[in-house]
Amino acid sequence: MDAAHGFMRGLLEYPLVECGEPLCCLRERAREAGVEIVFPDGMKLGRFGRSFHVRQSLVEPIFAAAEALLRRGLVLWLEDGYRSPARQAEGARSDYCFRNALEKVRWELGGREPTAEEVFRRLCVWTATTPKFANHTSGSAVDVWLLRRADGQPVDLGAPYPEFSERTPMDSPFVTDEARRHRRVLCEAFAEQEFLPYPYEFWHFSHGDSDYELLAGRGRAARYGPVHWDDENARLTPVADPLAPFLTLDDIRRRMGAP
Repeated sequence: MDAAHGFMRGLLEYPLVECGEPLCCLRERAREAGVEIVFPDGMKLGRFGRSFHVRQSLVEPIFAAAEALLRRGLVLWLEDGYRSPARQAEGARSDYCFRNALEKVRWELGGREPTAEEVFRRLCVWTATTPKFANHTSGSAVDVWLLRRADGQPVDLGAPYPEFSERTPMDSPFVTDEARRHRRVLCEAFAEQEFLPYPYEFWHFSHGDSDYELLAGRGRAARYGPVHWDDENARLTPVADPLAPFLTLDDIRRRMGAP
């Protein structure tokens, strides 16, 4: 997790030049095109609303990744895509994320009560604490899973979504060979379409945002940044301050009763 925290810090100053490309609904496009992707109904984790919007130019590459998986007997399950800044902030501030991060850090420390700083570092890795960290707010990222096409059952990817543990990083050594193989198949399908995984979450893939460009290492400015998307009027507005925090260390100190 220390490596993940260092990666997130590297995003803070990464150059971003928003291109203004609009979003569209991936579920509607898949229905029109007859592409087999599962889009679950209902609230995510029973708590959060879902959106399946992505930047328009990412639709066909995602469809191509889904078709490649179908040829291997696997169906792409898409948890969500775009998240509004308000939705992302709701998740960052939620009791769900705070309790899970606190529990995990306690485990890592062998039962010792963690400091607010230690909990905040973990939260910065698991959920975006500022818009610049949140490429879901850029409409350039998707969270995904895999099902077996033969029976519709989920494949073994090593941990439940969205578990925050030693099994969560893509290259975790704490998962089975079968889970590692399924992760590799998923990465290959998306890599063929120039999507890269966030290394510390096996379910998260993106293209064209700060995460992607930093990982690609080509020195290009990110073209997709955090935005407000008005679907009714098809209007995109860049977030005025991508570094304005959703959650701060002081917020965590207050929740933990720290001075």
